[in-house]
Amino acid sequence: MATVLVQQQSIRHSATPPPVSPALSLNVRPRTPTTIPNKHIPACPPGSAPQAVSPIEQTGVSLTSLLYPPDRFRKLSKSPPIYSITASALAAALDHLATQPLPDPKQVFPWLHGLHPFNGVQSAFFVNRKRSLRRIPRCFRSLTLVSLDGDLTKSRLRGAVSLDEILDTSGTEFIDADPIYGFSVRNFHIQTAKLAPLSDIVIYAERNADPSHLFDAAQKVAIAQQNWRMKHDPAQETPLFNTFILSDPFEEIEQRYHDLVAIDSQGHITGKVMDFFQWERNEMCSMSKASEISKNVWLGPSPDILMSSDDQDQAHVPHFDLTVEAIDLAPIPGPRYLEKVRKNLEEEEWAEGMPMQFPSSGSIVPQLEANRDQEDFVNTVRWLYDLANPEDNGSDIEELDDIPMEDSTSYKILIHCADGYTESSLLAVAYFMFAEGLPLDRAWIKLHREKGRNFFAYPSDVVFLRSIQQQLLEQSPAASSLNLDVYCEPAWLRKMDGSLPSRILPYMYLGNLAHANNPELLRELGIKRVLSIGEPVSWSEKEIESWGEDNLMFIGQVQDNGIDPLTQEFENCLSFIEQGKADRSATLVHCRVGVSRSATICIAEVMASLGLSFPRAYCFVRARRLNVIIQPHLRFVYELLKWDEQQQQKRREPLRRELEWASVAREIALMNKPYSRQQ
Repeated sequence: MATVLVQQQSIRHSATPPPVSPALSLNVRPRTPTTIPNKHIPACPPGSAPQAVSPIEQTGVSLTSLLYPPDRFRKLSKSPPIYSITASALAAALDHLATQPLPDPKQVFPWLHGLHPFNGVQSAFFVNRKRSLRRIPRCFRSLTLVSLDGDLTKSRLRGAVSLDEILDTSGTEFIDADPIYGFSVRNFHIQTAKLAPLSDIVIYAERNADPSHLFDAAQKVAIAQQNWRMKHDPAQETPLFNTFILSDPFEEIEQRYHDLVAIDSQGHITGKVMDFFQWERNEMCSMSKASEISKNVWLGPSPDILMSSDDQDQAHVPHFDLTVEAIDLAPIPGPRYLEKVRKNLEEEEWAEGMPMQFPSSGSIVPQLEANRDQEDFVNTVRWLYDLANPEDNGSDIEELDDIPMEDSTSYKILIHCADGYTESSLLAVAYFMFAEGLPLDRAWIKLHREKGRNFFAYPSDVVFLRSIQQQLLEQSPAASSLNLDVYCEPAWLRKMDGSLPSRILPYMYLGNLAHANNPELLRELGIKRVLSIGEPVSWSEKEIESWGEDNLMFIGQVQDNGIDPLTQEFENCLSFIEQGKADRSATLVHCRVGVSRSATICIAEVMASLGLSFPRAYCFVRARRLNVIIQPHLRFVYELLKWDEQQQQKRREPLRRELEWASVAREIALMNKPYSRQQ
């Protein structure tokens, strides 16, 4: 499997939650037992910078704070100034900040991208020799919580970071987060350190912490604030930021302010604070939850994922007698192994289902001629069918060599993998072809549309399934009436690489340009409208006429360059999608790769139609973008946070952000870390 890499500055690895150096490291310790396998981050060409960029307006809306001025707080130290804050005052300050509208994107970009004076490539692309664009925005006033312990796997307040995520190795200077080398519009990993100097900083600790250590840490932060101001703001144009020590230990906050606690003192996620990892996991389980694809055969996530999911529907999943896990490096079972498994099923009762392994999707190399692997593959599919359908073991079906089929007991079987679709797709499609007596193309569409399954197959899987199609259907009891001599493979199947566009909502798909340029496939999926974001389709005039121009929309002049805004197109795009929904037809939203521009539109639609906050809508779409990590760049994510504000206003709800900008960026960086290699 090829993995496409994302370029960004080098990051120091760590086994604990993000210790940060001047190179800024991210937390590589997963907060879930398993990650979604085989995903990758495609390269997203940034396009070109606009010829002319107007200077950023330094006036406008600014975030206010209950911590400024700090006169009402008890002063613990005069030089440097350090203040004490109670838990109730902190809770009020955080609540107040969440109700403040974020500054307009024009006020904070391109500064948020990271404009190091020595990085000529990054600076030239964004600022175009205009020094005014490099100015630190005066409209931001953030609030950074710092855990003295630094172990963020326990006792973590909402959005809290460790001290070395914001201070460099000297301990008295803020990290200069702007990358010196390279170019990126996705510098999510620098936002925590970048926003820290524009923050009031509150340091907290557990009850048993040494007070002197807490004061020393606060003193370092306060000195860093003074040093940063002298270096970057000698004219004192930016507001004054201060350092606070939380007077209440974490244990008291845990008892009194539940909504502030992300991870309790025992290391358990509370569910009171939005957690990207946990929410994506829940959405993945919801999207790919186990369902019956053919009699007594189910497809879904691995049982340990099912048991740990918050999805209540999983309680209705039946007990399985046999669980077939699709996994890399597993061999194709031979007849003797299958006989042994069957005897074990007959002789023993397995509380959690007898486990068995099978090769994963993409792991079987197609051969030009028939071979033993193909024969064993088909035999295994037929063996599974006979276990699930013993009543069909009539005289017209020859027994497999060395595998007696005497017992008429039917068994419930689960085909599974970690995410419920990636590794298991090859076996699932092959079994569905055999059980339903369908050629590959019909099985593909029926499994997706009628059975509601999302799945992903590699190009090698498509070739392999074509090579065994005749064997599968000749032995299938359900295909007795199918005349393979007159079967003609459709053109759309020959044009696809194995992946379908991703079904985000019943009426909205997210895909790439290759999907958009396969209109025959789109018709099979029930897609009758195409929304192209920045990348036009290459269709013939006849094809365009047959679809109707009203069913095609092209949004031009939007490149994935971190500069071109997309907010002004949201309403038009969503109206186009909603028209398809009203007509009971689906819309494909696409750009070139299907991870940034089109993903942004899909997130906006999910926010508007389902009433979800940006973090939850982001995870909703991410879980359903099969085998590819969505990656809207920094500005698009920021625009979606502003869109969140507009949606709350539209619903006549009071404005309240679920997570602040720095926390959102940090979570996205951590989620993407396992799937990219820093260069």
